[in-house]
Amino acid sequence: MARKFSVKQKETKGTFKSSMGKLFRYCRFQMWPLILSVIFGTIGVACQIVGPNLIGDVTDYIQEGLMGADVLKQISDLCFILVAIYVSMAILQYLQHFIMNNVTQNVVKRFRTDISKKINRLPLNYFDTHLHGDVLSRVTNDVDTLGQSMNESIANLLSNVILFIGVLIMMFVTQWIMALTVIVTTILGFAFASIFLLRAQKYFDQNQKNLADINAHVEEVYSGHNVVQLFNAKETQSQEFGKINRKLFFSGWKSQFISGVMMPVMSFVGNLGYVAVCVVGAVLIAKQGLGYGVIASFMIYVRLFSNPLSQIAQSLTRLQSTSAAANRVFEFLESSEFENPVLKVEDVKGNVQFDHVQFGYNQDKIIIKDFSAKVKAGQKVAIVGPTGAGKTTLVNLLMRFYEINSGDIRIDGIPTRFMTRENVHALFGMVLQDTWLFEGTIKENLRYNNENVTDEQIYNACKQVGVDHFIQTLSKGYDTVIDDAINLSAGQKQLLTIARTMIQDRPMLILDEATSSVDTRTEILLQKAMDKVMEGRTSFIIAHRLSTIKNADMILVLKDGDIIENGTHNQLLKKGGFYAELYNSQFEEK
Repeated sequence: MARKFSVKQKETKGTFKSSMGKLFRYCRFQMWPLILSVIFGTIGVACQIVGPNLIGDVTDYIQEGLMGADVLKQISDLCFILVAIYVSMAILQYLQHFIMNNVTQNVVKRFRTDISKKINRLPLNYFDTHLHGDVLSRVTNDVDTLGQSMNESIANLLSNVILFIGVLIMMFVTQWIMALTVIVTTILGFAFASIFLLRAQKYFDQNQKNLADINAHVEEVYSGHNVVQLFNAKETQSQEFGKINRKLFFSGWKSQFISGVMMPVMSFVGNLGYVAVCVVGAVLIAKQGLGYGVIASFMIYVRLFSNPLSQIAQSLTRLQSTSAAANRVFEFLESSEFENPVLKVEDVKGNVQFDHVQFGYNQDKIIIKDFSAKVKAGQKVAIVGPTGAGKTTLVNLLMRFYEINSGDIRIDGIPTRFMTRENVHALFGMVLQDTWLFEGTIKENLRYNNENVTDEQIYNACKQVGVDHFIQTLSKGYDTVIDDAINLSAGQKQLLTIARTMIQDRPMLILDEATSSVDTRTEILLQKAMDKVMEGRTSFIIAHRLSTIKNADMILVLKDGDIIENGTHNQLLKKGGFYAELYNSQFEEK
């Protein structure tokens, strides 16, 4: 749980213009569907704009009919044309939204794919400086927000901008005085809405950040639930959750309030437009003999003019959510990656050399100060030292999880910085202190990412480790699914991960406290099996139980990031130095 207080969460910053610009450039692979959607939308809007003008003509014919003229055919013809126009408009709008939905889903799919690939290219120090819940929020909440807001706002924005311009032109063509009347009544409301929009972006940004914070908190507390219970920290964690939840409430309330206030404002503007059209139209009828058809047309144009403004305002509000989410997603996608060269080394013997290696997780705090060592192929090397000496860090550098500050690590004389990360990882089998098993059968876990492994190889590895008997006692044996219903002990999980490493059959092995979770008897049996597996392989063993590394070919004793002693177990005991002190503190004779 302490991790929460050691990680500094980065604030996401980005302007609406920059984040939306990145988003539109990202969507270029869907350019032709977008263009087709715009074409359908434009034609559909044109149908929508022509309709009121024809309704005005129908109104004029009805007026003539009331005065005795035979206009039934003209009215029926116009009504038929109107039906055809509005049916065409509905079909075109359906096609536009259908295409935009496909575009949105393809973009979201590409985002998730790129994020998945990006996670595998990021150095571990990225995850050291970002809460796990924040990363998950970017993958899930922010991408979902992008998909929803894009689907709801972009298509509507394009259609309504075209509709707004088209209605504006048609109004001036029909009657310029009434057109000015409608425009004046809407400018005030739109200006008022713009004030809200300009102030709204920070609330949408803050809302996305607070959502990530609450996800991070829930993920952290859930994963450490036993610790919370043990230390009776339920009340403290509840208070912390309440604090974050209140922040999310206020940022969500402010952003949604601004989003919701747009519709009432624009609805008022629309109603004000109706009143203005009626008043000005009555004056023009009295003074200039304006036809009733023009008034009828403008009653519809008022709605068609104010409604796009309202929808544009709503779309711009949603786009601010899009901008906030896009900013966080692009920040993740643009994070610095490992440099990954193209050299791939095969037929590795296992000679390893550390040449004046220096490393620090932070540039101003060097942990590994000047580390040099030569390991011959097939040797079993033990790395010991007090907590914080740099043992696990050294293994992380060997696996190229982190880049060293200076010096070189060479495998068969080739610096690992010239090799691809995948190539380096493929040379090592690794067993960590923390076990990892996924939900699937035992056989699937043991065969993980290596489909060429036979069942016979799996059975032999499990027999060597000593876990075969336990697996056979399960209801479905090796086909038993590992999930919450299967209560495996920490030792049993570790035995399975060690068997999985044996099956990988890599030229080099890394064991980081691999036997720390098993009892003494199992540890002895496991050690014998591991000795057989390590024959002919270069092996690096990190162990606090010094009794397990007596037969190591070389023992490197680390303290404060430097090798202070090296040799075999007996040689180091005879020296009576730091290693002897560590060993005797564990096995002091009584």
